[in-house]
Amino acid sequence: GKPLLGICLGTQVIFEYSEEDNRTTCLGIIPGGVKRFPEGMQEKGDPLKIPHMGWNTLRVPLRATEHPLLADIATGEGGLNAYFVHSFHLACDQADDVIATTDHGCTITAIVGRDNVAGTQFHPEKSQALGLALIANFLGWSP
Repeated sequence: GKPLLGICLGTQVIFEYSEEDNRTTCLGIIPGGVKRFPEGMQEKGDPLKIPHMGWNTLRVPLRATEHPLLADIATGEGGLNAYFVHSFHLACDQADDVIATTDHGCTITAIVGRDNVAGTQFHPEKSQALGLALIANFLGWSP
C-alpha cells in the first residue's frame, strides 16, 4: 500500500512485458507492454530520432486532471518541460492508467498510474521545475 514511483526503466518494469531482448516478462502491475517505436515513423517530415532525447511538455487527459502527482504543475502547450531519453514507449492496455502523454512522432505515454503505483517515462530528476514539483507531490502523496 505504500506509494511507489518508477522512473524511466523503473516504470518499464511495472508493465507486463517489454519488447527489449525479444520479449521480457516484467512485474505486471500495469496491464500492457513496453514497445519499440515503429520503424519508418517521421516527425515533421524527417525520420523519427531514436532514442527520443529532449524536452517535451505534457498533456493530461481529462480523466487524469486531478491526479495528485500533477498538482500545481503547468501542463499543455506552454507548460513546463520534462526531459526524455528512451528508445521504447509505454503501451497501456487501459486508458485509465495513462496520467499524461507527450508527442514524439506520435502520442506517447509520459506518466502512468494505478492505485498506489505511478511511473514516468521521463526523468524528473533532470526535469528542473517540473521534476522538482512532481517529486515533491510524490513525497506528499497518500493513495
